[in-house]
Formats: sequence, structure tokens, C-alpha cells
Amino acid sequence: MDATTPARTPAEIRRWRRYLAAERAEAAVYRDLASRRTGEDREILLALAAAEKRHEQHWLDLLGDDVGMPLQGDLRTRTLAFLARRLGGVFVLALVQRAESRSSYADDDHATAQMAADEQIHEEVVRSLATRGRNRLSGSFRAAVFGANDGLVSNLALVLGIGAAGVTTGTVLLTGLAGLLAGALSMGAGEYVSVRSQRELLQASTPDPSATDALPDLDVDANELALVYRARGMEASEAEARADRVLARLEATGVVEGIVDDAEPDDHETHGTAWGAAVSSFFFFASGAIVPVLPYLVGLTGTVAVLVASVLVGVCLIVTGAVTGLLSGTSPITRAVRQLLIGFGAAGATYLLGLAFGTSVA
Repeated sequence: MDATTPARTPAEIRRWRRYLAAERAEAAVYRDLASRRTGEDREILLALAAAEKRHEQHWLDLLGDDVGMPLQGDLRTRTLAFLARRLGGVFVLALVQRAESRSSYADDDHATAQMAADEQIHEEVVRSLATRGRNRLSGSFRAAVFGANDGLVSNLALVLGIGAAGVTTGTVLLTGLAGLLAGALSMGAGEYVSVRSQRELLQASTPDPSATDALPDLDVDANELALVYRARGMEASEAEARADRVLARLEATGVVEGIVDDAEPDDHETHGTAWGAAVSSFFFFASGAIVPVLPYLVGLTGTVAVLVASVLVGVCLIVTGAVTGLLSGTSPITRAVRQLLIGFGAAGATYLLGLAFGTSVA
């Protein structure tokens, strides 16, 4: 059957209309994202919008007189459009990346192979754009996510374990608040030391710009510049050739280059700042650790307090897991369930230990 003149069953017409609506909505998302950017990012996003426009034309040609009234995109695409107009940023790009990965064109005989290939490449383009934002977020975001989850799980485990041992409600509350403060300070200090150490290691590995000033005085015959390139991984012959070109250009034009320009890009932004990571970790740990204590702060006791604390922590674990999944371009549901199982597993084990300890003391 010719893909350009297919049999027009009602089911196919409905599917093509949905595809048409989706392509229009996705093109609008890319245009909205482009409107919030400049330079190369803007051009890339507009090119993606133009590609979606080509796909839109394919479905218009297939539908012909059956195009009917314009349909809205599905809920997912409309949500993306709403977020793109108001937020932009890495969060929306991560959502778009996931949306592109779910294209069904590869399994549809009426979509061309080029369209299916386009969608697959679009995912990689958006992944690359989102990676820049992820790199900027990774230091403080990692500290925030780890801090919140550690606060939720560790303090829930602490509160449940102490409560199961049979102590009074006041003791449980005091223990929970002490765990919040101690854990937040520990997390903040640990993140500061960790990120500070990472940045110091990166700084020690960054070429010294002043080394370039030594190039005009190098012995051309010895050409020790080649050792720099060899130390960076070049073969000896390649390093010698590269060093010869640099020094020859220096002698001919007076242009100095070749030391810092060839170094790896600066990765400092990937790790964030030490103070940013420390502050994020402190406050997010505290915000997570306060959740299991809330029922006791409002006067709940016993089993009711335990159940309420568990439900509140469960909701928070699901949210943080889903957000992490979205930003990483993976399934938010899978990440949410994983966070929930790990958190409740740790808290449940501590609760059982508390029961055993309380029974043995009694």
C-alpha cells in the first residue's frame, strides 16, 4: 500500500488528526522555549520547531479534506506548552526530552522513516540542551535532593525506632528535633568539605594561563611544548607536530596560543559552590527531617502519629523521586516508587529494631 494514498478508515483519520495536533503543539513548545533564549540555543530550538512543522505538513497532506476542525494536543503536550510559556529552563527541556522519546512514528506505517528518525534525533538534541542546565544544577541540586531525602528517611527511622521502644511522646519529639539539628549541621558541613575538595582538585588540574607567556622564550630545537601535549594524551609524533605548528605561528605572526586553549573545559560549574551546596544541604535536610516530627508537634501520639508521619514522608519521597526522574529524563514513576521503597525499607527496619529493643528492655 502506498504511504501517500492510504485507505482512509475512520480509526486512521482519528489517529492522523491526533498526530497533527501533537505536531502543532510540539512546534509551539519549541517556539515558546526559543522565545526565552538567545544565540545558539534559540536557533536550535527554532530549527526543531521547523522540523515539527514539516511533520505537520505530512499529516495535512494525508488528511486532505478530512483534516476537520483543529484539535488540541493531548494533556501532556498542553502541559508542556503551559510550562514552556511560563518557566522554560532545564525542567521543561527534561520533560520535552522524555516526550520525544515516546514517539510512535517508528511503529506507524503512515509515518515516513525520515519522520521517525527526526524524532529520535530530536531527543538527542534536547538531551544536549538539557545537559547544560543539568550541569549548572548538579552541585546544589544534588545536595538539595540528597539532603531532603536523608532528612525524611533518617528522621522517620529515628522517630519510629525511638517510638517503638516505648518511650514517651515528649522523648520522641525531643529526639526528632535533635536528629533534625544534628543531621542538618552534619550534612551541611559534609557537603561543604566535599564540594570544596572537588573544586580544589579541579583547580589544581587547570592549566596556569601564565605558562603561555613562556612560549616566546622556548628553545625551538628542544621544543618542550611537545611534552605538554604528550602529557595530555597525544602520541609523541602528534605532539611534536602540534608544538611545531604553534611555535611556527608564533614566530610568523606573533600570536601566542597553545597552552590553556587546548585544556579541558572548566568543570567547576558542574559541582556548584561549596557554600551553595552546604546551605542547600542544610536547609533541605532540615525541611525533610521536620516532616516526621510534625505529627508530634501538633499533639498527635501513639499509632496515629506514626501513621501520619509515615504518610507525610511517603508523599514527600514520591515527589522528590518524581522530580529527580523528570530532571534526569527517566520515568518519574519508577524513580518515585524506588525512593518510596528504599525510604520505607530503611525506616521499617529501624522500627522493627526499636520494637525488639523495647521488648528486650521490658
